[in-house]
Formats: sequence, C-alpha cells, structure tokens
Amino acid sequence: MARIEQSNGLAGRSFPPGSEKDRTAESGPAESGPDSADPQELQTDKYGFMGGAQQYSGQSTEDVPAEVLRQREAKWLDMLNHWDKWMAKKHKKVKLRCQKGVPPSLRGRAWLYLCGGKVKREQNRGKFQDLDSQPGDPKWVDVIERDLHRQFPFHEMFVARGGHGQQDLFRVLKAYTLHRPEEGYCQAQAPIAAVLLMHMPAEDAFWGLVQICEKYLPGYYSKGLEAIQLDGEILFSLLKKVSPVAHRHLKKHKMEPILYMTEWFMCAFSRTLPWASVLRVWDMFLCEGVKIIFRVGLVLLKCMLGSPEKLKKSQGLYETMELLKALPPAYMEEGFLVREVVESPVSERDIEREHVAQRRRWEESRGELRCRSPGRMHGARAIITAEPPRRQDLQQNPTILVESPPAAAAPPSNGGPGEDPAGGKGKKKKKKRKNKEEEKAAPSVPPSAPSDPPRSLKDGSRQASEESLSSQEHDSYL
Repeated sequence: MARIEQSNGLAGRSFPPGSEKDRTAESGPAESGPDSADPQELQTDKYGFMGGAQQYSGQSTEDVPAEVLRQREAKWLDMLNHWDKWMAKKHKKVKLRCQKGVPPSLRGRAWLYLCGGKVKREQNRGKFQDLDSQPGDPKWVDVIERDLHRQFPFHEMFVARGGHGQQDLFRVLKAYTLHRPEEGYCQAQAPIAAVLLMHMPAEDAFWGLVQICEKYLPGYYSKGLEAIQLDGEILFSLLKKVSPVAHRHLKKHKMEPILYMTEWFMCAFSRTLPWASVLRVWDMFLCEGVKIIFRVGLVLLKCMLGSPEKLKKSQGLYETMELLKALPPAYMEEGFLVREVVESPVSERDIEREHVAQRRRWEESRGELRCRSPGRMHGARAIITAEPPRRQDLQQNPTILVESPPAAAAPPSNGGPGEDPAGGKGKKKKKKRKNKEEEKAAPSVPPSAPSDPPRSLKDGSRQASEESLSSQEHDSYL
C-alpha cells in the first residue's frame, strides 16, 4: 500500500480502511478508482477525469469558441488587475461575467479573489506553513486519512493513493483542523477542498476553504449540523412559492429536507452534478453567495416533482428518495441549469427573511441554537465591503523570477564613429590600419569556450528558480 511522503507531515503513515465520521451522513463503500486498469486504456478528459459519472460528455456541456474564450480571458485579466475598482463600481458586470463562466485558465485565480482568499492569504503570510508543519490532532488525522481515497477517485489528481493530490488534500484539511480546533473536521469539507485543489496550490486552497466555511456556509460543518438543518427548512419554505406541487408532495409524505438536501448543500453540488455544471455553479456561488445553492436545489426539486405527471413515479417516501437520487442528465445539463438558476426569482432578501422566521420557529420548538456561528455573507461584494482590502493585498506577485546576468562594461564612447576626440580623423584611420596589420601577423587561435558564470550568479539564479517553484501565486497567463 502506498504511503505518503515525509514532506506532508505524515511520515510512515498509511491509509487504513475505516468507517465514516460519526457526525456526517452515512455513505456506502467508496467508489473504486481506476488504479487497476491499464494506463494505456484510460483517457483523461479536459477536466482531468478518467471515468466515473462526472467525466466530460458533449451532451452535458457547452463548448465556448476559442475566439470568445480569448476575449473573455482578456476581460478577466483586466478585472483581476483592478479588482477593488471593479467590485466597487462595476459589480453587476462582474456578476454577469461569472454567470457566463470564468475562463478555465483563470478560474483558480478568479475564485481566490471572489471568495476573499487572496486577501486572507496576504494578511496571514506564513500561517499556512506554520499549520502545515504541525503534526495535527491524531483524532482528526486518522479520520482525514480514511476519507482521502473517497474524494473523486476517477480524477487524475486523486487516483493514486499517496499521490500528490491526496498529499495536498491531507495538508489542507489537517491545517483547517488546527486553524479551527473547536470545529475540527467534517467529511463534507473534503470534496470542497478537493475542488479547490484542482484549480490552485495547497495554500490558496486552504484559504479558499476557510472563506467558504466561515463566510459562505458558516456553521455547516460544526457539531450537530444545526445550520444545515435550518437551511433545509428555509429551502422547504421557499419551495412552496417556487413549486407548490412539489411542496405539497414532500409535505404529504413527511419527507424532511435533511434527507435529500444535505449532500447538495454541504458539498456545494460537487458530488451531484456533471463537472461542467459544477464549475459553472461554483463560478456563480463564489460571486453571489449561498442563494445560488438554494436556487439550484429549488430548480432540481421543481423539475423532478413539479407536476402531477412526474409524481406518478413517486407514490411514497422511498420512491421519492430514489427519484431524487437519480436525477436525469437533461435537468443537470450546463446550459439548462444555468439559465434556470439565473432566471430564478429567489433573492438574498427572501433567504434572510426566511432565515429569521425559521430560526424563531426553531427556538420556540427546540430551544436556543448551540452553534453560534457568525452571519453568512452573500457573495464577493459583501465580503470585500465588510473587510476592505489594502491595495497591496490585491497586487499580483510574479510567478517566474528570472535573474539576468549583468551586462559587460562597454568602453566609454567619446564621439561618433570615425571621429577623434580632438576633432581629427587621421589618427583614427591610422589606428585602424595598424590593427589590420597586427591581425594578419597574429597566428590563428581557435575561439575559446564561453566561460562559466561566476559562482555568485549561479547561486543567485538557482535561488530565484527555487523561489519561483515555491511561489505562492500560481497564475495562468496568456
């Protein structure tokens, strides 16, 4: 069995099989990855998947023409280079471009800016390295180890046990348990961190996870799962306005929202939708906040249970559960789903109004909430408004550092070609003739090999190269 290398703080540890964490939903055995398959038979799609339900399919995605993609990349580069101005004055334009989809080459950097992880990282330099160097709580370390091979086993990053993807995933999750020891680790955090790692280095993924857990979905991963239960009641109440037929059906069979929406919300649909749809949903989610997650859930419930004809296949609670587990590809297709989500009338105000009402009912029937999580922020604009960044926190650090050798000192020029400093040309011509005669008389000497650069220059170049490889900003440039 493969073992993780010393570098990730798991020296000599293996990945023992085990059960899931108690406070998370029960799940079946992990989906077997393509470890045993012939590597020559495996074909990796453009997202890095070698198989599985989330592998690329032309029917589930919309391909953007190359010319359009280049134009969008140029626009996004301009936005990212002037992020504070765009968020302050042109947020609607940013939202529109997120709805169209972030260019793949810039998605990692864009996500980090949208969620505020870039600012957090700059304001806490060295924090991740400090957490990464610590051994971690053995209680959480053991649980994290058992979950690593369950995360996207058909993706090239996570297909190998002990591979670089699983190493980085362990580092990010372990660091979070040290960053929030009172919260620890929840199984649903692993796919969130894995999606981030597919687009950015471990340190950036850590701060992205911190922002999602603290700003977008606060309390979701705390003990008791009270926040996710409360949002389930909000979803059910909003469904009454969006699809009364579906609402009546679920109410008739006394189907608690926690039964069907837990994985949807806690994993931000990363384990439910085709990958092209996952990326588009995350583009909008990190820009506009949790209302996107509510909208996706409402769209799926309406599509599956929104008419009497569709309800004929689900006459009871068990049949309804099976129906919601087997979502038809047509409802999850990228273009259809994004259009339905964008056109959904559910707003931040609707969610907050329902949150106040459902919390009051919760306290009347169950008492005070034990989890005192901070209020959530609805997207990138709310985050940057609540925590205004410094200009230097948004600056781009160069990824590749190149140290050029110093130019050789040229002799000082006292005049134009063929001119004598004193104003005469005769001495210059005589000197040229003399040099030619000396060249003819001199024996032919083979050209010497270029001399090695000074040791100090070698060391400087090597140091710059190492700094580049360990750079904290891994960006894609055109």
